[in-house]
Amino acid sequence: MAISEEAGASVTEAQIAVHWREEDYIYPSPRFIGQANAPDPAIRERFSEERFPECYRDYADLLDWDTYWHTTLDTSHPPFWKWFAGGRLNACYNCVDRHLAKRANQAAFIWVPEPEADLVQNVTYQELYRRVNEFAALLQGFAGVKPGDRVTLHMPMVPDLPVAMLACARIGAIHSEVFAGFSGTACGGRMADSGSKVLVTMDSYYRDGKILDHKAKADEAVAAAKEHGMEVEKVLVFRRRSGQYLSQTPMVDGRDFFVDEVIADYRRKVVEPVSMPAEAPLFLMYTSGTTGKPKGAQHSTGGYLSYVAGTSKFYLDIHPEDTYWCFADIGWITGHSYIVYGPLALGTTSVMYEGAPAYPDAGRPWRIAEQLGVGIFHTAPTTIRMLRKLGPDEPAKYDYHFKLMVTVGEPIEPEVWRWYYDVVGKREAVVVDTWWMTETGGFMGATLPALEGMKPGSCGPGALGIYPVLYDEEGKVVEAGTGRAGNICIRNPWPGRMLTIWGQPERFVQTYYSKYCHDKQSTDWHDWPFLCGDGAMQAMDGYYRILGRIDDVINVAGHRLGTKELESAVLTVPEIAEAAAVPVIDETRGRVVEMYISLKPGLSPSPDIENKAKAAIEREIGKVARPKNVWIVPDMPKTRSGKIMRRVIAGISNFADVGDITTLANPEVVEAIRHQVYAEKNARGEAPRPLTEKELEEIKAFGRAE
Repeated sequence: MAISEEAGASVTEAQIAVHWREEDYIYPSPRFIGQANAPDPAIRERFSEERFPECYRDYADLLDWDTYWHTTLDTSHPPFWKWFAGGRLNACYNCVDRHLAKRANQAAFIWVPEPEADLVQNVTYQELYRRVNEFAALLQGFAGVKPGDRVTLHMPMVPDLPVAMLACARIGAIHSEVFAGFSGTACGGRMADSGSKVLVTMDSYYRDGKILDHKAKADEAVAAAKEHGMEVEKVLVFRRRSGQYLSQTPMVDGRDFFVDEVIADYRRKVVEPVSMPAEAPLFLMYTSGTTGKPKGAQHSTGGYLSYVAGTSKFYLDIHPEDTYWCFADIGWITGHSYIVYGPLALGTTSVMYEGAPAYPDAGRPWRIAEQLGVGIFHTAPTTIRMLRKLGPDEPAKYDYHFKLMVTVGEPIEPEVWRWYYDVVGKREAVVVDTWWMTETGGFMGATLPALEGMKPGSCGPGALGIYPVLYDEEGKVVEAGTGRAGNICIRNPWPGRMLTIWGQPERFVQTYYSKYCHDKQSTDWHDWPFLCGDGAMQAMDGYYRILGRIDDVINVAGHRLGTKELESAVLTVPEIAEAAAVPVIDETRGRVVEMYISLKPGLSPSPDIENKAKAAIEREIGKVARPKNVWIVPDMPKTRSGKIMRRVIAGISNFADVGDITTLANPEVVEAIRHQVYAEKNARGEAPRPLTEKELEEIKAFGRAE
């Protein structure tokens, strides 16, 4: 985020060119407002800065506390704030036990396997209680897990995953779930960092119609952890199909154990929930660092659980009788906050889906929604774009009705937003466009669904009790309505924020606070704004437009162009389904834009579509942003969760190393794109000179937030 000079112009990271036009408001229906959890405009006043931090009692009072807190916000050791200091509680008790009196026979989870022929499973709150207690007893008695120990989970989207998480929470252990799509090596590195001696995994699971051997990754993880000096003592293996072992990887005697065999000794055991201090760590969630190894975001018990319960109630509008579906993966923070802890704290029914979004076809999500009576739908723009590309007319074929839909994980382009609202939501559902991140624990920016109008492309104002600000590189406030962008920061602490980076408190301060801290000796929270790492602008109405990670901008002749605005412009072309903008080193202009696009099904590449893409950027942004090349590719290189890996295509465009592609969902597409781009660039005489070390590092770092 240092000041840079290119093309003779001094430009800062915060000065990202902004060209999206302001959209009109779309308002919720009276029917929705009448049933909403937050229909009273006075709620904004209750969470005003004048009432901070006591306003967050509203969230904390949604929970059952063993011991009530004596200090709502302890600022004595900045910026390691403690929320609800002196309070004690247990997260598992709040998510399971306390609902048994009224909801024992209500489904806590409805699990949908990927194979449509397989039976859908209802896990009631009573069944969840039994399974959590048995696994908690196993962790204590067989694996020797004690309060404060770390347990690594490397599991797919099956009910055993939230069972394992809640069992850890019940006994005061700290769980660290690693996304199932990550390699065993990545899992092992995280195990070593957290000091975890127990790995909970699964033999296999379904994805895109295939049964994947997941146990093979456990052996890689144990080996990788050992290289880092960490000995894993036990690997606990759940089986995807009862009584069958679907992995080709042998079990290791004395280390690997089938859960269904070991747990026989713990049937019907009841483990008393361990009362934990509010600030005690509940889990670690590893997130990519801009440099160095992944950061273990350490989230608390009381503050985090209260924040996700409160935001689930007021922003997701969850009622206990709702059937709610967060179409995400528990391996990411969205799944922790808004599949497991938030909805369960409110006693609702959540849908869990095992497999790929469009398997066996793009109508699958809408069939599930119809069959299960889903009323709230929550997913990422990546998934929305995928479904729009593969089945734009599919939602109309199914008789489901959402009252509310959520978008999460990245900014959503206005064109995609409109399809989501018009076609998926059938113009009935309120859309809540949320902005937040792993480190924040829960929503930072969003519209209150019954009170504030939706505006495509804008997430809305700061969430309740959140006071954002935009700073330029010199720490000056970027005012609303100026059309200028800045680095978005949060001026105040909030309960859901991570406590620290596991084992690296100095890195925590350096990464999130050092840039804009006004006084490092101060215990006044006003002096410690939190740097989120995103560029944003604010309209006169107070709504924020998130432009993407500060790193993901392209400087063309002194103009800072956000990748999201470039991609949004291209997606106005009807034929285009997906788009990714990347920088290319250019001798004259410093950097130029190259655009990669994929088309909707049934369409063939043509110069006409390339020209439409260029014209759309000129029309929406200006000639300065016109891409040097538009590459129509059969598919984008993507992670298992569907995110486009821009660093890979940036490497291709610059004839540079694309880095590790082993964890991509479709690594084979990389070579096809490389062959296409290299052939055409060489034919045009566009092969660049060898890049400098600094230029190589820039290209390698591009898109690293993904």
